[in-house]
Amino acid sequence: MKHIRLVFSGSGGQGVITAAIILAEAAVMYEGLEATQSQSYGAAARGGATRSDIILSDEQINFPGVVQPNILVCLTQEAYNLYSTIIRPGGTLITDSRYVTTTKKVNARQTELPMYDAVMEEIGKPIVFNICVLGALVGATELLRPESLLKAIRDKVPKDFVELNERAFDLGLSLAGETQG
Repeated sequence: MKHIRLVFSGSGGQGVITAAIILAEAAVMYEGLEATQSQSYGAAARGGATRSDIILSDEQINFPGVVQPNILVCLTQEAYNLYSTIIRPGGTLITDSRYVTTTKKVNARQTELPMYDAVMEEIGKPIVFNICVLGALVGATELLRPESLLKAIRDKVPKDFVELNERAFDLGLSLAGETQG
C-alpha cells in the first residue's frame, strides 16, 4: 500500500469530516494500518467549504498534510473548483453528479456518480449522503474492505441509525460497481 493520500471536500453539513473520521478509524482499527485525519472549515461551519485530509499507510506517517492526493472526493462545485487541480497525476477523482459539473481536464480517472440523488430516491434521508459516498469510494478504489467500514460505521453512529447507514453504504458500493462493470 505505502502511503495513500486522500482529500474529501464539500460543504459544511454534508458530513465530509464524519466520513473521513470513519474511514481513518476503519483503517486503524480493522485493517491494521496507520492513519492521519485532519480537517479545515470555511468561514461558515454549515454551508462553507470543508476539507479533510486523510493518509492511510502500512508505514509510519511523518507529515499529516496532503499536497497531491491519490484520491480526491468533491461533493460541491466550489470544492471541485478549488481542489481538482491538486490531484496526483493518474489519481482518482470522485464527484457527485448532482452538485458537480466536471469541466476541467485533469490527469485522473474521473468517476461521476449520482450519489445524492440515489440516497434521496432509495432512502429519502440526506443525512446518510456521506455514508453513501464512503461506499462509493470503497467500491471504486478497493481502498479498504467493505466489512471494515461497516464495523467502523456501527461504532460511530447511534444504534437507531445503523441500519439506515448500512443501506446508504451498500447503495454507494453498488453505484460504484455499476461504473466498474
